[in-house]
Amino acid sequence: MPSGEYDSETVESKWQDRWVSEDTYAYQGEAVDPNTVFSIDTPPPTVSGSLHWGHVYGSILQDVVARFNRMQGKDVFFPFGYDDNGIASERLTEDELDVRHQDFGRREFQEMCREVTAEYEADFNEKMQGIGVSIDWDQTYQTIEPRVQRISQLSFIELYDQGREYRQRAPAIWCPECETAISQVETEDDEQASHFHDIAFEVADSDESFVISTTRPELLPACVAVFVHPDDDENQHLVGEEAEVPLFGQTVPILEDERVDLETGTGLVMCCTFGDQTDIEWYQAHDLPLRIAIDESGTMTEVAGEYDGLHASTEAREAIVSDLDDADVLLDKRAITHTVNVHERCGTSVEFLVKDQWYIKLLDKTDEYLEAGRQMEWFPEKMFTRYKNWIEGLQWDWAISRQRSSGIPFPVWYCEDCDHPVMAEREELPVDPLSDDPPVDSCPDCGHDEFVPEDDVFDTWATSSLTPLINAGWDWNGEEFQMEFPEIYPFDMRPQGHDIISFWLFHTVVKCYEHTGEVPFDSVMINGMVLDENRVKMSKSLGNIVSPDEVMEKYPVDAARYWAAGSAIGDDLPYQEKGLVAGEKLMRKLWNASKLVEHLADETPDEPDLKPIDKWLLAELDAEVEFVTEKLDNREFSKARDSLRSFFWHTFCDDYLEIAKQRLQDGGDVSAAYTLRTAHQTFLKLFAPFLAHITEELWRDMYDAETSVHRADWPEPVGVEADLEAGETAMAVVSVLRKYKTDNQLSMNAEVDTVQVYGNITGLEEDISRVMHVDTLETLEEEPEIESVVTGIDLDYAQVGPQFGSKVPDIEAALEADDYVIEDGVLHAADVELGADLFEVNRERKYSGEGEMLEAEGALVIVQN
Repeated sequence: MPSGEYDSETVESKWQDRWVSEDTYAYQGEAVDPNTVFSIDTPPPTVSGSLHWGHVYGSILQDVVARFNRMQGKDVFFPFGYDDNGIASERLTEDELDVRHQDFGRREFQEMCREVTAEYEADFNEKMQGIGVSIDWDQTYQTIEPRVQRISQLSFIELYDQGREYRQRAPAIWCPECETAISQVETEDDEQASHFHDIAFEVADSDESFVISTTRPELLPACVAVFVHPDDDENQHLVGEEAEVPLFGQTVPILEDERVDLETGTGLVMCCTFGDQTDIEWYQAHDLPLRIAIDESGTMTEVAGEYDGLHASTEAREAIVSDLDDADVLLDKRAITHTVNVHERCGTSVEFLVKDQWYIKLLDKTDEYLEAGRQMEWFPEKMFTRYKNWIEGLQWDWAISRQRSSGIPFPVWYCEDCDHPVMAEREELPVDPLSDDPPVDSCPDCGHDEFVPEDDVFDTWATSSLTPLINAGWDWNGEEFQMEFPEIYPFDMRPQGHDIISFWLFHTVVKCYEHTGEVPFDSVMINGMVLDENRVKMSKSLGNIVSPDEVMEKYPVDAARYWAAGSAIGDDLPYQEKGLVAGEKLMRKLWNASKLVEHLADETPDEPDLKPIDKWLLAELDAEVEFVTEKLDNREFSKARDSLRSFFWHTFCDDYLEIAKQRLQDGGDVSAAYTLRTAHQTFLKLFAPFLAHITEELWRDMYDAETSVHRADWPEPVGVEADLEAGETAMAVVSVLRKYKTDNQLSMNAEVDTVQVYGNITGLEEDISRVMHVDTLETLEEEPEIESVVTGIDLDYAQVGPQFGSKVPDIEAALEADDYVIEDGVLHAADVELGADLFEVNRERKYSGEGEMLEAEGALVIVQN
């Protein structure tokens, strides 16, 4: 081994380069039995900026699982991808180049996106290799590459042929900022400040009026009805009448419907096409007319009259409220906060617009998708509830069309005359209808010979939901669908964050289940988010983001890996430097202990007849191997890590290594040498999934220069039988003798005349004597005579004070002077009696014989010196 301190910077970069150049983690793909494969459906990070600490954290947890299974003899399929075909990459490009996608043709803007994302993807590669993730870099993909485009378009055509897709002109959730339709899963709730506006409506052909309370007065030009709840007796007489909409003058019917919320506003509500989901339901249920007052960019349309061209939620709202006030119909305006649906990508409040959109059916099969979720093993189990709640709360089918430039095109043309859709031929995929011709010369429905290409693109989730099929090489061979790697499907594990259960996980289950009839993964591992030290979510706006570069400049990679493994899966993990410091200390301990092991025993001898202390250490190590294996199987990373660290640091280094050192320095004990090297090899293997680089350096130097520790066999219990009780007791005796020497300012090498032990240390007497320099060690058959001495009385003042008042000082004085008696559980002091509930007796065990008595776990130790 090299002398001096561990040089993490040199060692880590060396092994990262060699792992890649030597294909250490390459998928062999030779398995006949799928049970010998372990496949991971890794989440392709969205190319929307630089890799952040959350990516690093999640990737390390995935890597621990990959390394663990690889060492168990599995052929691990561990790919990497980039999700670079959607809105996130477009917005990144627009921001980087200061452009708008609307100002360019699709092909031109796509090229711009490819150039920008390529730079970020190269950085992603470097960062992922830089944290030692054991990815097979031959198994990489981009969600925009031609092969993936083909798979995505194949999926679309296959689902269309199955009747699982439809195109419909219907209300869609729309982002005015991104100018595209989005799905329900891409929205989130945001608490925002707003105002309730009380507006007077006139009943047509009547002197009567009523009040509508609304947060969105800019929707008045889109009002098509007023609704009353059937149980609203006060307003029931208005049902059947018509109302005049202030400022805009249209006359609308007053109808009744049970969906009116009697607890909000005045009990009367206007229906506008469209303000929210309820408006859509009313529009469909009551066959109401359509008035579109807000366009794709969030601007008022000509339906809004003089407000045409104003931005809806700012200029138009302000102008309409002012004009309502001037017309004396704005009765009140009061500040509120309420929950608003926003686009999760940009934070813009969504609108509901009527557009031609493609949908995948969901609502008719929610029970099947829920059952599919139940068939997967969830780590942690509680995360299934999020999946279940999402499915049970679904209100929409999945809108998969987007009005953007940089995405995968729909392989569809429409008859110019009858709008009949024409699908591309599977053999021709991928295609772009804007530049490619349809596969027919005339419409198969009406015979017309002119076609209109579809210019929408797929929602990015429509493609990233296919990652199991992308990785398995799913394709159409001209007769049927087949997979290049059928042995990896279904995948053994889907790792991902809890924030995209409804996005990625659910949609993947839908797509893969419909295409294969199988659940795409055997298990799901859900990690939490990385928080800052104050447990606040990291965000650019708060300025609390930690970049991987900052951490790696300050700490070794293995220290970061140690920190990441300190989490309970599913729970958010605060970034705290003390976790990295602890990892660095463990690395230093492992390095120094390894140098000592090599110094004491430079090779592993054949197994000799083992001495009791060595049997004990190996038997304890067997139990630790079983524990760590079980915890890693169950994805309980922190329990495995912490137990392993504690066992290595305390049981091995503090206790056993010191004993073995004395034995080997005194004359080359073969049993100690064998045990030391055997245990050390086992520790390197157990630590390897966590501390990937330092264990590789030590393994290659001390045991196998040609083969990676990450390709070594995972440790199995060796089955050594030992008196575990005697070993534990012996270590406890050593521990108290160390403390005795420290407390008495004696060196650890100081001689001790005589030590007597009452406890089971059978066969280990010589080891205790040697390591603690005891001249004579005796074991006692009977427990030494020990007296229980009262050292004080504690009063319960909460009760004693109120009961005895001014007598309390006298009681305290009597206790201080030992002028008291306890009889039958009653304390007699200062001429008063205190029941057992008013005091507590403090006792101490005292040894009155020769020497000093020390108490160890499972033993009494008497030192005579």
